[in-house]
Amino acid sequence: MGLTTGNFPPVDPPTFLQMPYRERLKHLSRHWAEYGFGAPKIVMFIYLFRMIFFTAGCGVLAATLTSNLNPFNPSEWFDQAIVWQKLIVWMLLIESLGMGGSWGPLSGHFKPFTAGFRHYFRLGTIRLPPWPGKVPGTAGDERTPVDVALYTLLIISYIAAIALPGQFDQELQNAVGTDNEGLMAMASVVPIIVLLVAMGLRDKIVFLAARSEQYLPALIFFAFFPFVDMIIAAKILIVAVWVGAGFSKLTKHFPLVIPPMVSNTPWLSSTKIKRAHYRNFPEDLRPSKGAKFLAEIPGTAFEIVVPLVLLFSTNDTITLIAAIIMLGYCVFIISCFPLATPIEWNVMFMFLIGFLFLAHSSSDGYGLADMNTGLLILTVAGMLLFPIWGNIRPDQISFLPALRQYAGNWASGMWALAPGAEQKINDHIKKASLMQRDQLEAEYGEDEGSVVLYQLLGWRSLHSQGRGMNSVMIKTLGDDVDRYDLREAEFACNAVVGWNFGEGHLHHEQLVAAMQRRCNFAPGEFIVVWVESEPFGNGRQQYRVIDAAVGIVERGSWSVKDCVETQPWLPDGPIDTQVDWRMDGYERVSHPGGRGGSGEAVERRRAEAGQSQSGKVGAGASTPKDVPVGPAPTGGEPVTA
Repeated sequence: MGLTTGNFPPVDPPTFLQMPYRERLKHLSRHWAEYGFGAPKIVMFIYLFRMIFFTAGCGVLAATLTSNLNPFNPSEWFDQAIVWQKLIVWMLLIESLGMGGSWGPLSGHFKPFTAGFRHYFRLGTIRLPPWPGKVPGTAGDERTPVDVALYTLLIISYIAAIALPGQFDQELQNAVGTDNEGLMAMASVVPIIVLLVAMGLRDKIVFLAARSEQYLPALIFFAFFPFVDMIIAAKILIVAVWVGAGFSKLTKHFPLVIPPMVSNTPWLSSTKIKRAHYRNFPEDLRPSKGAKFLAEIPGTAFEIVVPLVLLFSTNDTITLIAAIIMLGYCVFIISCFPLATPIEWNVMFMFLIGFLFLAHSSSDGYGLADMNTGLLILTVAGMLLFPIWGNIRPDQISFLPALRQYAGNWASGMWALAPGAEQKINDHIKKASLMQRDQLEAEYGEDEGSVVLYQLLGWRSLHSQGRGMNSVMIKTLGDDVDRYDLREAEFACNAVVGWNFGEGHLHHEQLVAAMQRRCNFAPGEFIVVWVESEPFGNGRQQYRVIDAAVGIVERGSWSVKDCVETQPWLPDGPIDTQVDWRMDGYERVSHPGGRGGSGEAVERRRAEAGQSQSGKVGAGASTPKDVPVGPAPTGGEPVTA
């Protein structure tokens, strides 16, 4: 991998795109195991530059200069509560602008790098209300002047809150003395809370993009809690985030997350070390014993135990050791440059570790015993509600407020478009950018861009749900799986709605229906396989197949155990799936065209070679004779908050 040249699969693109899909998966999953996404190293330097000079540097300048503090003297401002508060609002600002997580090439934004505000400020773009049939005034899927106005006011409220100086607070002075710059005024915080909630009811994309599950509780503490209680509540919040993430990793999914994440680490040039995370590279790409140990002990057990030590410790030495361990977590995640790039979140949490647990330690009067009992119970209950609910009913709660970050148990999707059909998305949907294939083709060329994009399917196949989705897609499309343009839905969704962060509820049938209203796909042109997260301890994941022109046409499930035990390229064929319902009389329509990659490019080559362009028409999937047919089951549709 060079500074400006990527380490992409060493294949002849036209030949590669003619291969059967499962053969392509074999090449791509093996290449990912050794090289990850293979992006040029300059991409990582861009992320580092942004992290140091924009996220951290500009954030510190904004928080200190507006608070009468010297930004170049950290000892003067590091323990100032007003700086902490303004940095939280700064994070909300950059996340809401789309310049935080899900930014840049590692999130599918190749050109341009930023999509968020370019989408949210634009009339006619797609919005996704969480409860359009239940909350008055939120129906529809098109961004209107109301949405743009709410978003504009939200951005202004962030800037105003940062710009305003601190306000005198008696509780703060009682706790730390007169050497302080005050706290943010309630009047500057409450408008942000109100606008975030109002915006969220109109469009869950913006609400989730702001990382409201992380920062909205902190705003509530700023506005309504006395100073000491505010600090302790913030400790509970950060510990809940860590412990929730650790708890959600107590599944069969998580060991499969570690190897592909380590494989994508740009500074780790040793393919030997990367291969060691797989059981027997290249024939067996299931996690090795070492990878499982990393996942189960430092990756899960430590993430649950160490934060609790931080929260309950009253010994400064033990607190310092625990803080160093958690700082190591943040540095490790940043260094891996994982897809979706949660870099800003980790930078913020590194500051919070120092500010909350070291600068305001329990031994100095900021322990659980020092918090008002009523507020303590309220805070703990509030922080437990969504994680418990989201683990039991992941179909009703986004994995973000459920605090199930990067656990491998995601709602996910996979798109299949008939050759040429993807152009309809560019032609008929207002977006912040072209679809990723077109972005990449402008940089690498037509077929080469398709190969780069297909790497994301190789990455997904290294995870449990990728093997399940590929199995259902192969059964659904039949021979067409080798001809249709296949897309990783999370990245494709990024182009359509401007943001994603592994949140599958942003590209299930709600988005598909919004796209269909604009693109008018013919039956069989746009097929989606979508899967819900596994409820904790359930052992199965529920999937559905969507034909954009028809709606949901099939529901079923697969065993998580079957997914984790097979290889990414399904050498023994698709895993067994249980079909619970199939639309009576539905028969998928096949569309003639190219084979893999860019259907138009392949068709042109075939025409030049005088080859036949005919394709199989008819049912692309066989359904067991004993599968019950009838009305689609009702209830349990995913909603996110």
